[in-house]
Amino acid sequence: MTHTLRMATENDAEAILGLIQDLADYEKEPDAVEATVESVASDLAGNSAVKIECILVEVKGAVVGMALFFHTYSTWRGRPGLYLEDLFVKLEYRGQGLGLSLMRALAGVAKERNCARFEWACLDWNEPSIQFYQSLGAKQMDGWSVFRLEGADLERLAQED
Repeated sequence: MTHTLRMATENDAEAILGLIQDLADYEKEPDAVEATVESVASDLAGNSAVKIECILVEVKGAVVGMALFFHTYSTWRGRPGLYLEDLFVKLEYRGQGLGLSLMRALAGVAKERNCARFEWACLDWNEPSIQFYQSLGAKQMDGWSVFRLEGADLERLAQED
């Protein structure tokens, strides 16, 4: 399929938010999105603690997928890392190599920026994505668990002495 990859700008915030909502629907969390066009645009511009970046894939001028990422840091390697927050291609465009193109582009960014690693999380029930990632040579990180602190628990911890 003929497609174009490009880095997103603040002007793409509405399209990105639409893809974020599509992803939330796919992950069975349709009401979980709190992001807004304004917050996405601001974060793309680097106006928050973490500057997000996003590679968009377009088909016939329409945005049909994205890879939203940011940088981390590996203390053991003493180099930056690239963290893929969300990879998403609209359902009707899947199976046509667009996700692979996005992952290759991200690997290129990681290499260009001297990143020690390129990593991401995947829901354990998302077998098609797990198989796709494994086909790329990605390895599941055995022995690691993801922890999250948010909402009232985050507030409470921040206020404790």
